[in-house]
Amino acid sequence: MPRRLVVLSAPSGAGKTTVARHLLSTIPNAVFSVSATTRPRRTGEVDGRDYHFLTREEFERKIAASELVEYEEIFGNYYGTLRTPTEEVLRNGNVMIFDVDVHGALSLKRAYPNDTFLLFIAPPSLEELERRLRRRGTESDEQIRRRLERAAMEMSYQDQFDATIINDDLQTTLSQAHELILSAINQT
Repeated sequence: MPRRLVVLSAPSGAGKTTVARHLLSTIPNAVFSVSATTRPRRTGEVDGRDYHFLTREEFERKIAASELVEYEEIFGNYYGTLRTPTEEVLRNGNVMIFDVDVHGALSLKRAYPNDTFLLFIAPPSLEELERRLRRRGTESDEQIRRRLERAAMEMSYQDQFDATIINDDLQTTLSQAHELILSAINQT
């Protein structure tokens, strides 16, 4: 059975967004799952493209109305997947690419067990991950420390994923991800 929900998960800075963009540009009929969040919008982000930016009250109303497939509070902000676009993709036979944390990935798999393929993108090491986070220059030392603590937790879940790729060389990672996803979505 083809798996139409492709879920990428990785610690922040491991490369999942780059992998997601590559898959969206190379997989026919692939669309990106735009998550909902209560976190503040960053410079250049567009509502509905990068995230669905919601107030805490709006998000909690969606939780109460069962309009989210999954959600989690991370560092004081909610993040979640809207149910309607996900089910629309399944009805239309398209492929949806998700960029979510490990708990969200496992929740999606529980909600749609026959339709979901989980791919974990791992950094070569926590030291390399720290170098990547510092190079981005978007977080304070305290934020980086918290992300590294969270990364260790996230990496402990990778054995629950369908596949893991260690992002040591970007081109190799992109090629491996493409091959794995094509195989998952073309299963009969």
